[in-house]
Amino acid sequence: MTTLGAVLRPQLPPERLRDIARLADDVGLEELWLWEDCFREGGISAAAAALAWTERLRVGVGLLPVPLRNVALVAMEAATLHRMFPGRAVLGVGHGVQEWMGQVGARPESPLTLLREHLDALRALLRGERLTTRGRYVTLDDVALDWPPAAPVPVLAGATGPRTLRLAGEAADGTVLTSSTTPEGVRRARRLIDEGRASAGRSDPHRVVVYLLTATGPDAAVRLRAEFESEGLGPVPDLGVAGDAGAVAAAVQRLAEAGADAVILQPTGDEPDPEGFVRFAAEEVRPLVP
Repeated sequence: MTTLGAVLRPQLPPERLRDIARLADDVGLEELWLWEDCFREGGISAAAAALAWTERLRVGVGLLPVPLRNVALVAMEAATLHRMFPGRAVLGVGHGVQEWMGQVGARPESPLTLLREHLDALRALLRGERLTTRGRYVTLDDVALDWPPAAPVPVLAGATGPRTLRLAGEAADGTVLTSSTTPEGVRRARRLIDEGRASAGRSDPHRVVVYLLTATGPDAAVRLRAEFESEGLGPVPDLGVAGDAGAVAAAVQRLAEAGADAVILQPTGDEPDPEGFVRFAAEEVRPLVP
């Protein structure tokens, strides 16, 4: 079954999170995803609060920018969340927006090298291993978690370019794709991910999560078009969806058929009713998605 979720965009102030997370839990939404965009809400603090306010909702962070975070700290945070809320936290890591990384003096010369080193170390620490490594960016000396997760923890990687998609296949347990990914883009991403998995000899499951820019209501098409224009994107077939639950479910199904395991509905930045959007996803779109 295709997992369906929604994004709580960081354009909303942090104090809105409690009511929306509780609503998502009450109406049966499967996953609520948060973003750690500079310089808005912190991803881990927001995720911890959302998990504490809810009972069954899975909360994703897509994604934590690795230039901002020491890998030992990410491992500590991830392990803590998974021990307190088993199976309910979904964490993705990635390059981050390089302009933002430059603003805080953390822009690496080789984002790909940093991400590879970070993924390798993070997954080892979360497996409970004791690790000593001296890479170009990641250095650990006899480091192990006192409280590793009680069960295996998948680590997802955000990826768009070919080299990062192959790296995600090699070194991550899943991949997060942006809302600028069409169904054909999902197929292409799956091929590149599988190339990476083959090169690393991996046969374990690899979850693909894709955001779907979604607008509903009487001005849906206008808001969707304005969002793409603000991102410098012209009209692209099958990119985003504006319409009722049937139209959205059909777009979700196209992404699922292309290889997405989870489709996360991403509202426009000017969504007038975030609570209504969550209810729409859970109560109107979910019953139409196999």
